[in-house]
This record gives sequence, C-alpha cells and structure tokens, in this order.
Amino acid sequence: MTYAPFLLTAVAISLSGVIAPGPMTAATLAAGTRSRHAGAIIALGHAAVEVPLMLLIVAGAGAVFKIPSVKIGIGLAGGAFLVLLGVQLFMAAWERVDGEDEAAERHPFLTGVVLTAANPYFLLWWATIGLALATEAVTFGVAVFVVFGIVHWLCDLVWLEILSVASYQGTEALGGWLQQAVLVVCGLALVLFGHHFLFDAGLQLRWYL
Repeated sequence: MTYAPFLLTAVAISLSGVIAPGPMTAATLAAGTRSRHAGAIIALGHAAVEVPLMLLIVAGAGAVFKIPSVKIGIGLAGGAFLVLLGVQLFMAAWERVDGEDEAAERHPFLTGVVLTAANPYFLLWWATIGLALATEAVTFGVAVFVVFGIVHWLCDLVWLEILSVASYQGTEALGGWLQQAVLVVCGLALVLFGHHFLFDAGLQLRWYL
C-alpha cells in the first residue's frame, strides 16, 4: 500500500471513531450551547493528550494500557469522573441564573483534556487500532507519520466543531430552554457512559481478583 491509500484508510478509520457517539460528543454538544467554537477548543485539549500519547505508544508504551490492572484503574477513575461530570451538567440545567450557570465556567480546553485522559476506550483504541495505523505510517517515513497525526486530529476538529456550531445555532434560534434540554440529555448520557465504564471495570476486577 502506498502512502496515499494509507492516509485515506486512516481518515476513514479515524472518522468512524470520531463520529461514534461518546462522552466527547455529549460534552461538546453541552459546551456548544454556550460557545459557538467550543468544539475547536475541545479538539485542542484532546490533542494536548493525544499527541504525546501517540508518540509514547509508537515508542512502545502501548503495552502498558493492555495490562489488566492498568485497564481496571483507568476504567474506574474514568467512569467515576464521567458520572460526576454528568451530574454537574444535569444540575447546571436547573441552576441557570440570567442564562449563566456554573458549568459555563468550565473551559472547553480543560474538558477536552480531561475527557480524553479519562476515557479508557480511547486509550485502548490507541494501544490497538491506533498503534497499527501509527506503526504503518512510520514505515513510510517521519513526514507521513506527521501527516497522519495531523489528518487524524483534523477529523476530530471538524466533527467537534460541527457539533458545537449546530448546538449553538439551535440554542440561539430556540432560546434558553433548548440549552437546558441539551444539558439534561448530555448530562444523562455522560452518567450512562460513566456507569458503563464502571461496570466493565468492575467485571474485569472481579475476574482479575
């Protein structure tokens, strides 16, 4: 396979992962009710974790994320954080004062950083599928590896920006009640994702013990 077909394959695989509903989707929609370009800022926070992780995994650290105790620890910590974040969003929907709420003070960049680091499936994706893509990119040379990283991140940037712009425009058109509805739905989604992470980690812990 030459590098051009490889990059197209990387884009397709990256988009399939980005578009799939997850904690980042829910958080971006919630942030988008307050800021049109929250998605772009969240993507920057995501990259702040993803780029160093990608380099570490290519260097051989990917095996660490396959260790049962590490996977369990990430799942428990990430699940607990998502539940907490979901509850905060849910409560913020009912604590708005003159259109402002406590959740509005949470910077989208920090949201991108924390949700990326707290997602065990994201780490596992890079330790498996991502590792395979990155390793193949390296075989074409450093330049292609860099382009692969940029293209992969651009998929995140474009999709998250689309989500936040759509959420912002919907709120502008339909008023504050839509912001409340989005916060409630996204808060519930984060709680469900968090419980799923905790459940999976609990099952692994049970077998591990």
